[in-house]
Amino acid sequence: MFIASLLLPVLEQTNNKETMPSYYLLLVLIFPCIPLALSDDRDPTHYCPFNSDSNYTSNSTFNANLNLLFTSLINNTPATGFYNDTRGNTPEKIYGLALCRGDVSSDECRNCMNSSVQGIIQKCPQQKSAIIWIDHCLLRYSNQNFFSSVDTSIKLILYNTANASQPERFNNLLGNLMNDLAVKAVASTRRFAMGSVNFTSFQPIYGMLMCTRDLSKSNCDQCLRSYIAYIPNMGSGYQQGGVLLGMSCYLRFEVYLFYNSSAITAETASTSPVPSPPDTSVTIPTQVSSVPGKSNRTAIIISAIGIPSIAAVVLLSVTYFCLCKRRARNRSARKKQDGGDHGQKLKSVESLLFDLATIEDATNNFSEANKLGEGGFGPVYKGVLHDGQQIAVKRLAGNSSQGLIELKNEVILVANLQHKNLVRLLGCCLEKQEKLLVYEYLPNTSLDKFLFDPLRCKQLDWRRRYNIIEGIGRGLLYLHEDSRLKIIHRDLKPSNILLDGDMNPKISDFGLAKLFEVDETQGNTSRVAGTYGYMAPEYVLHGLFSSKSDVYSYGVLVLEIVTGRKNFSSQALEDAPNLLSYVWQHWNGGTALELKDPTLDGDQLIRAEEVLRCIHIGLLCVHEDPKQRPSMATVVLMLNSYSTSLPAPSPSTYYFPRIVERFSQETGSSVNRVSITEMEPRD
Repeated sequence: MFIASLLLPVLEQTNNKETMPSYYLLLVLIFPCIPLALSDDRDPTHYCPFNSDSNYTSNSTFNANLNLLFTSLINNTPATGFYNDTRGNTPEKIYGLALCRGDVSSDECRNCMNSSVQGIIQKCPQQKSAIIWIDHCLLRYSNQNFFSSVDTSIKLILYNTANASQPERFNNLLGNLMNDLAVKAVASTRRFAMGSVNFTSFQPIYGMLMCTRDLSKSNCDQCLRSYIAYIPNMGSGYQQGGVLLGMSCYLRFEVYLFYNSSAITAETASTSPVPSPPDTSVTIPTQVSSVPGKSNRTAIIISAIGIPSIAAVVLLSVTYFCLCKRRARNRSARKKQDGGDHGQKLKSVESLLFDLATIEDATNNFSEANKLGEGGFGPVYKGVLHDGQQIAVKRLAGNSSQGLIELKNEVILVANLQHKNLVRLLGCCLEKQEKLLVYEYLPNTSLDKFLFDPLRCKQLDWRRRYNIIEGIGRGLLYLHEDSRLKIIHRDLKPSNILLDGDMNPKISDFGLAKLFEVDETQGNTSRVAGTYGYMAPEYVLHGLFSSKSDVYSYGVLVLEIVTGRKNFSSQALEDAPNLLSYVWQHWNGGTALELKDPTLDGDQLIRAEEVLRCIHIGLLCVHEDPKQRPSMATVVLMLNSYSTSLPAPSPSTYYFPRIVERFSQETGSSVNRVSITEMEPRD
């Protein structure tokens, strides 16, 4: 039970960026059990590095970019708990990052993001660089690129001045716990870990460590180790609780449970004392001398004095208040669910909206000169925004009955995905009768424009083709296994693989994506949507799809990239009805190397073993039985490790596409609009 005095330093810098003396605002807070002011989202802790060159004006381009950035962070962070983004172009370009604690729900994360945006605007008005911490989240932005850069400095320090009993034992256990959590946090893709260790039979020590997820493992480890090493410098060195806040990482320990212990099973399991790792562990000493210059640190220091009589009353009051607040929040959540999930999703999408006038101006009113091509649901146009940013706008056809459904899928899914091999969705427009998707612009358009063009295909040397095969594989692996929810593309083909300025592949067009719950592995649909020649047999015949459906499409893509031929085309393929059968004939005849694109004959960097391995992997991926196809994780491993032996491909697979070809020819069906639930395979 505590009465806490909060000393809040307000940092100022002169024009030459030398630190001026700090002054402090003294607040007296009555707060039960939890001695740290961070527990109240309404009282955020912030840091605004002030100098005369770091201000922006209200109507400036920077301000507009900042508002767009805030909208992006609010909408995208709750899905995975982390998001970083940029808006605008130099010199008005702005970088932003948001991070929620790994133990909070998406709703709590969203609420924290909203509070953070409001707080940072109020606490750091018109600053071009700022950071704000609330108990559940962090929000940072700057006009300088800080992504993937570690900053080990500690900006804010909070601690409970009540000393631990048996300080030597307490610090030894705390050091072991923190070192163990550091190992777990660095190894975790979320750069987060929490856990506990028993100090006495009835008194655990709880700890939490976290890095921003853009950091490498080594940078995260470096930051966490420096924070752990600072623990003895907090107060007397024997504190029962403390928090260290910085630009890149976070540390907290307490003698009470401050995190959601049921949120994550891997991180929350209590750990017994374990030996510290010999190379990087930090030992917390039992005696600490004063630290020179410590009074000049950018820090918050909490001084706590126990007053049981007052705290008992406050404890009962706050407990009652928290229970009422939780019940109200649960009722609100239930009402939202009863109101329909799609309405809520669409509302969140609308916050990413571009206004129609902006899009029309950017695309020259959708002029033919700006038209990049035609997709499954409408044309795509190039555009240039007022700040010079280039965009690609997909204009869904007005007569498409499926357009709104596909729009919802793309906006909800793609806006929450971050991977270098996925096309980035910037927003959308839903004004009047228009349904528009706004993407990043990629100058080299799509893979098919190079692969099947007799002149441009020469730009695809073997190293670039192999890089494209690997990149598509990594992008699919992210969709299937590394994103928050499993995502099935269902229309993977060369025209949906875009190329950036360096010819790196980016998977596009998620309008046909199928969203899975965590425990689902396949689905069924009465509306088959995709492109013939790339769809898996079980999808074409029975409407069954899974991640293995994408693996099949990927196999077709790999074989097309290696050979430079389309799966179905008027181009003669000897006696084979399609590319898959043609490839099998050469593989079975021992002449697989003859399959490579003839334009690669003069390529000095081509490696025969890579060509053969890609063909082998492609044949494995197009197996008729989805259970026999490798997962994308296995495919990526096969591409990167030649020590991995490959099973022999089966010859029974490659004649099935005759059915698809004949069905397509007989019905004259168009892409994305076919239902074939009554179709049966022919003898």
